[in-house]
Amino acid sequence: MSEPTSKAYPVSWDQFHRDSKALAWKLSNISDKKGEWKVIISITRGGLVPAAIIARELGVRNIETVCVASYHEYKDQGNMVILKTISQDIINDTNGGEGVLVIDDLTDTGATAKTVREMLPSAHFATVYAKPSGKPTVETYVTEVSQDTWIYFPWDLDLSYVAPISGKKDS
Repeated sequence: MSEPTSKAYPVSWDQFHRDSKALAWKLSNISDKKGEWKVIISITRGGLVPAAIIARELGVRNIETVCVASYHEYKDQGNMVILKTISQDIINDTNGGEGVLVIDDLTDTGATAKTVREMLPSAHFATVYAKPSGKPTVETYVTEVSQDTWIYFPWDLDLSYVAPISGKKDS
C-alpha cells in the first residue's frame, strides 16, 4: 500500500455514502443482465459500510463477511491473514461465487481481492475506490485515484485544522 503522503484524499461520510450509492447504481445495471445477486460478501472491515448501503439499495438480505487483515499499524501492508473465511455453504451453493457480489472500500495493490478470489473465483468484485495496481482485481468501481494517494475514510478521521495546500500560514 502507498505510504501516507501529501496526496491526501479525505472522504466525508456524505461523500462516501454518495459514492457507495453510485456503486450500487452500477451494480444494479449488471444484476439486471445476470439476474439477482444471491449474497453480498463484505471484506472487513472497510467493506462493511459500502456493503450495508449496497445491500439496502439492491434489496439483498443475505450478507456474509470474510475477514482479511493485511494492514498492520494502519499504514504498513504486511502478510495476508485470513481471520474468518466465507461460509462453506455459500461457496457450495453458488458454485464458487456465481451470483455473489464481493464488496470492499478500496482496491490498492489488489492483494486482498486476490486472496478472496481464490475462495470465490466466479464472484463479481466491486469497490468504491480503485488504485491502478488494484484495478485488474475488480470488475466494478466508482472512483480511481493515483497509486500514491492516501485515502482517509470517514471512520478514520477526526475534525482538526488542515494547512493550506500552498503551505502558507493563515494570519
